[in-house]
Amino acid sequence: MGKWFKSGSPWIWMTGGAVSISLIAVLGLLLLIAWRGLSYFWPATVYEWQLENEKGERSVLIGEIYDTEQVPTERLIAAGRSFNPYPGDTVKRYLVKTGNREFVGLDFRWILETEIVSRSVPKEIAVLERTKNGNFYGYPVAVIENGKRLSSDNLAETLSAHIERAVDLTDEALSLQKQDIGTINYELERLRLKARKYELDGELTASRQAEIEAVKNKLNADYLVLEKALFALRDEAARDAVVVKDMRGKEVTLRLDTIIDVNYTNDLSLFGKIGHWFTGVGRFVSDDPREANTEGGVFPAIFGTVFMVMLMAVIVTPFGVIAAIYLHEYAKKGPITKMIRIAVINLAGVPSIVYGVFGLGFFVYMVGGSLDQLFYPEALPAPTFGSPGVIWSALTLAILTLPVVIVSTEEGLSRIPSSVRQGSLALGATKAETLWRIIIPMASPAIMTGLILAVARAAGEVAPLMLVGVVKLAPTLPIDMNFPFIHLERKFMHLGFHIYDVGFQSPNVEAARPLVYATSFLLVSVIVALNLTAISVRNHLREKFRSLEH
Repeated sequence: MGKWFKSGSPWIWMTGGAVSISLIAVLGLLLLIAWRGLSYFWPATVYEWQLENEKGERSVLIGEIYDTEQVPTERLIAAGRSFNPYPGDTVKRYLVKTGNREFVGLDFRWILETEIVSRSVPKEIAVLERTKNGNFYGYPVAVIENGKRLSSDNLAETLSAHIERAVDLTDEALSLQKQDIGTINYELERLRLKARKYELDGELTASRQAEIEAVKNKLNADYLVLEKALFALRDEAARDAVVVKDMRGKEVTLRLDTIIDVNYTNDLSLFGKIGHWFTGVGRFVSDDPREANTEGGVFPAIFGTVFMVMLMAVIVTPFGVIAAIYLHEYAKKGPITKMIRIAVINLAGVPSIVYGVFGLGFFVYMVGGSLDQLFYPEALPAPTFGSPGVIWSALTLAILTLPVVIVSTEEGLSRIPSSVRQGSLALGATKAETLWRIIIPMASPAIMTGLILAVARAAGEVAPLMLVGVVKLAPTLPIDMNFPFIHLERKFMHLGFHIYDVGFQSPNVEAARPLVYATSFLLVSVIVALNLTAISVRNHLREKFRSLEH
């Protein structure tokens, strides 16, 4: 035993065991997040309960089982409940998602097992996904087309066809509003700022005023035409309706322009449920959020996260590489260089919120405010660059991740033998040529390693972004078809902030809980995809310049 301890084998086994436990814990956490998030899109069974309370009053409840738990009977009795007969030490209770928010009041309701008289799974129950007020559960009775009640033959197919028509018209109206009408509004604002700039410069002549008015009148005329077409599309989308019998036994009329989809989840086959799951995941990734981010998709947050990280990478890489090259190749060894290296290392330990405060004070208020004074005086007092935006977020995170890139690049430069530099100089190359053609290519895998670490950290940061650009809901993306096409001054959405907002600021916590898991898994997937892309580039560079190392 003593020889075994002296050989060092126990420490090897302990180290291997610790690494294995860490990997299992990380994989377990990711699997938990993936399961809780992706299972949200699987179509749940919709039940119909016949309930009887302690007073003998009967009622009907329709909904999905959201959670189940055992509650001590004594606690329920202490809360004022009475049981006859006594159910035992514990009572099972169900958290039921009821929907029908405008009539029921709450999306969720607890029911005790002792209240249940019967439970059934009717195949005729439909789940209507709506643009507001959540899902609606009930029995479709009839479709109303242009004010006329249609026959109930093939009601499911008729309802699906009419909903598809309404969704297509609604999408067309939304596209018209965002693109064509949005472009006209953007051009009108540019005209206003142009006239204001001429006025400030004292160059607003009568001819220029007439020219601006002519363009403005033409844009307003085009706007009226598009507005008329928009209202026509909205009226067509709202033409039809569906009559649904809800859990109260009352018939409710719902306009089809407020409905996204209808599903008879209790009647779906296995392949139908799989198709429904893929459809739900696709909508989650591609749609805009709704209902205070508790429903709908997260496409703007995905786009904002990836765009901000790529912009940060473009900014931090050249600055980090240049700083590392100067420190390693040009700076003389001395107390000043040593202090700079210590400062770079210490910067990596500064809390991220401090970078956010710095970005708000320096980039937004100082740099952005100065840019507004110099280049956009016509827009003042409304700020252009003097307010939080994606460019300031990227710059703030670039400073935050700069030490990682510098340290990684310096390590890569230090691994290159000095004989390579001396040989290049001996063959007549200048020091700049040696750096550009020999040293930097050989150090490129280390540069990519630093970039990978920087991307991994920047994609998950939330605290500084709350101060310098991220918002709960951004009406427009940083990229669109309006000149100059890339709008770096705009605010944006971020997956990390979306998780915080849905999980802690949501007005409906129970409904938002699955979205927290789904968005968390999506954020991890985005970070993994970005890292895998950078790793593949690094491996390619490593193979390309392997011959130089020998």
